[in-house]
Amino acid sequence: MSRIGKLPVTIPSGVTVEKKDNNLIVVKGPKGELSSSIHNDIEVTIEENQVIVKRPTESKLHKGLHGLSRTLIYNMVEGVTKGYEKRLEINGVGYRANMQGTKLVLSLGFSHPVEVNPPEGITVSIDQEKKNILIISGINKQEVGELAAKIRAYRKPEPYKGKGIRYENEYVARKAGKAAGKEK
Repeated sequence: MSRIGKLPVTIPSGVTVEKKDNNLIVVKGPKGELSSSIHNDIEVTIEENQVIVKRPTESKLHKGLHGLSRTLIYNMVEGVTKGYEKRLEINGVGYRANMQGTKLVLSLGFSHPVEVNPPEGITVSIDQEKKNILIISGINKQEVGELAAKIRAYRKPEPYKGKGIRYENEYVARKAGKAAGKEK
């Protein structure tokens, strides 16, 4: 039995979970509404204040879908109650971020500024105390992570000087540069 799949998802107060046609799960909470379609072979039941996910057989496909389905539902419940947040740190001389309305404008050493329009439901802000920290937040875990990865991909952290965009607590292994003046 899947260790994650067999755990019930507890529904906190103020959150409603509905199962509609074709295993469409709709979760409504104080921060918004999310929906996800779960595979038709997976059985989802809502009892009292818990969501229980069961699989029909012990096949490899059903074992994989069991834990995945439970985690998707759990992430939706967490998203509509607490929300998700990713923090990115910008390091480098001349590297900076500015907000123009809802649009993020990044100066990353290219010949042009990079403009990022966040999708609907995702907010991007700059930390007021540390101007080099970007805060990406929203209720959909996948969209928050995707946008953070997209922004990070513009300038990945490089190992020699440590310049680039990294997750806030990400460790980047540093390398020594060229050893100048060594004789053989």
